[in-house]
Amino acid sequence: MHADNKAIDFGNWTTQVRKGLLELCIVNLLARGELYGYDLVKQLAGVKGLVVTEGTIYPLLSRLKKAGLLKTRLEESSSGPARKYYSLTTEGHRDRTRLNAYWEELSQGISGLTQEREANHD
Repeated sequence: MHADNKAIDFGNWTTQVRKGLLELCIVNLLARGELYGYDLVKQLAGVKGLVVTEGTIYPLLSRLKKAGLLKTRLEESSSGPARKYYSLTTEGHRDRTRLNAYWEELSQGISGLTQEREANHD
């Protein structure tokens, strides 16, 4: 072993995994119907291990809109400023299908590796 070998930086690894999965979670939530930004934050915060903040979500929503996956509309609110509602575009629905198919394939493959490793470890 080399003296400079280090264990995996678990905090950094989980951060990178969460970043990739956040887009998948957003498009799946919006496939159910339009939501305003803060409601998205609240629902995503309920996903254990995802660790979502407004500072994370809004730049991502902006990027997904620029990419043509989301559209927005403003609606006046009686309890404060107008709310920006997000929904999927046709392209967003198409990409959601592709992302979910990829995630399913990837998660099944990883589960298979985990099971094999555990079977060989005993």
